[in-house]
Amino acid sequence: MNKADTVFIIISAGLVLLMTPGLALFYGGMVRGKNVLGTIMQSLFMISLISIEWVYLGYSMSFGPSIGGFIGDLSWFGLSGVTSAPSPDYATTIPQTVFMIYQCMFAIITPALITGAFAERVRFVPFVVFSVLWAVCVYNPVCHWIWNSGGWLGSIGVMDFAGGLVVHATCGMAALAGVLVIGPRKGFGRTNFMPHNLPMTVLGTALLWFGWFGFNGGSALAADEVAATAFVATHLAGMAGMVMWVVLEWKMQGNPTTLGAASGAIAGLATITPTAGFVGPNTAILVGLLGGTFCYTFVSMKTKFNLDDSLDVVGIHGVGGLLGTICLGLFASTAVNPGGVDGLFHGNPGQLVAQIIGAVVVSVYAFGVSWLIFKGIDATIGLRLSEESEVAGMDSTEHSETAYN
Repeated sequence: MNKADTVFIIISAGLVLLMTPGLALFYGGMVRGKNVLGTIMQSLFMISLISIEWVYLGYSMSFGPSIGGFIGDLSWFGLSGVTSAPSPDYATTIPQTVFMIYQCMFAIITPALITGAFAERVRFVPFVVFSVLWAVCVYNPVCHWIWNSGGWLGSIGVMDFAGGLVVHATCGMAALAGVLVIGPRKGFGRTNFMPHNLPMTVLGTALLWFGWFGFNGGSALAADEVAATAFVATHLAGMAGMVMWVVLEWKMQGNPTTLGAASGAIAGLATITPTAGFVGPNTAILVGLLGGTFCYTFVSMKTKFNLDDSLDVVGIHGVGGLLGTICLGLFASTAVNPGGVDGLFHGNPGQLVAQIIGAVVVSVYAFGVSWLIFKGIDATIGLRLSEESEVAGMDSTEHSETAYN
């Protein structure tokens, strides 16, 4: 066991945990004042709910001994056999308990990210049921396919440094399914849904950006040069995404906005996530610029398709995660990370093919299963707030409280 690596991953786990309350503030500031507590609660509650699921099911399903490359068996149910000894398969220099809790933080934030798509219109109990089912049926299998040493997508060469597919693509496709099943907010296209507290959103952006260094840097699973590469790439892509979004917004709409700056930063950070440990600084800036461009374009077009992706989960996390996955197949270089892979522009077209296969498989699976879960819950206990409750707001109708007097 390496003590430096262990301390680094423990700190990184704390940083990734910080991202979930950061996300709560990021989303909370963008909704109307009558829904801010309900929106925050949807993210905050995932810390408890998914941690429980991870201990008893998630970790074993994701990283346990593989059944045919598709799912882990339940031999680690309740963390049975998970000790402070290093794991021979995943993190050979840190305790397996540290690896387990680090991965737990990824599992927590992923369903929380989905909530931005259907903000202001889903009841709390159905949302909780959805989150557990989604974690078990979507997150755990996809995590196993790519990050488990015996996973089938990983075995054909699909790479994902820190969650472009496992986190961002899965939540983006689930968000799209949710928007289609649940439908738009009352008054969508006619009512002004302006954010009620942009300073709160900016604070959430800062916490997310700070936590992202643990999200991407920690995914090296060691305090080494790969972690340093990912750390630098993360920051540069985030700033490039912000710049590009603000420039495009300024040109297309006439004014740069703080909401645009925050959205651009998250777009750049999401796009660099799958490739952060495989590219150098200049390529990271290019990836961030591409993320800002593509995500801004998609978000600008959503109203044309009557797609009420309330807080742009599909447009930022879905598009950014998939774009970053393709960028890995284009730009990855063993000159940057000798333990990684080369992409198309470094003489390995097969890596781009593998990344495209991974993107298609994960997108289709995550969308299809998420759609079935949403439809099943809607047909049984119902998903949406009543019309009267939607007008009154989630805070009072679902939680019997208000954020502001």
